[in-house]
Amino acid sequence: MKFFRSRVRRTKPSPVFRLAELYHAGQYAEAEKEGRALIRSPLSERELVVARTVIAISTGAQGRHTEAVSEYEEALAVSREFYGAGHWQTLKLRSDRAQQLAAVGRHAECEAECEALVHATAGTTDEDLRLVAAAAANGLVYALNQRGQHVKAEALAREALAEPSATPHVRRVLQLGLARSLNGQERYEEALAEAATSGELHRALSEGQRVPDEGAADLVTGTALLGLGRTAEARTRADAALSACLASFGPDHYRTVEARELLARFDPA
Repeated sequence: MKFFRSRVRRTKPSPVFRLAELYHAGQYAEAEKEGRALIRSPLSERELVVARTVIAISTGAQGRHTEAVSEYEEALAVSREFYGAGHWQTLKLRSDRAQQLAAVGRHAECEAECEALVHATAGTTDEDLRLVAAAAANGLVYALNQRGQHVKAEALAREALAEPSATPHVRRVLQLGLARSLNGQERYEEALAEAATSGELHRALSEGQRVPDEGAADLVTGTALLGLGRTAEARTRADAALSACLASFGPDHYRTVEARELLARFDPA
């Protein structure tokens, strides 16, 4: 994640850079703790936006999604005041908050917000806004899948993937969203193929970019394999998903919960 970009040369590193480094290293609790300490010290408005953003994303990454929604609202308030409502940073925070809404089951709200963001950024040529559009499209695909609207989710994912400006990370998460939609339609072979493509993109990412997606491909692949009756392989992937999610996010993260739900399908009570 790009937290902010300065167009002026700095003579002294900003204290918020350490927060970004901690987050990218997967040290979410440390990033949150240091962020909370930092906002009690004198910061510029720009630095305060970054600190609030790191607190919000780190809270969500630890699986405290309800709390993360509130933290995003705090970050949005300072971003709107400093950057304005239409700035890419503010819009990206809206997109990230929407995905936390989905994580707590507020899928209709997530869908409405992401749809609004997709419309707000439609046709933009600005690089940052195009990334916001892709992130919002991904959130919308996830919400649609969670609401059982798999055909609509598939169409949106394919449209977003056709966007040439999408980064490898964005393409990876959209590819997984597409695979989810195919699983939802019981098109398991196609879902496996899309998951394999996402795996290729995953291997091309830097280590820092990989952490937030841990377990996602194993979940999608395990679901597809189970649908095909390849139970032993599916169980292996489901176990791998749970282990990765527990190591990266902890027991309460929505993806950890999804991994447990998948494993419960092998050992029904």
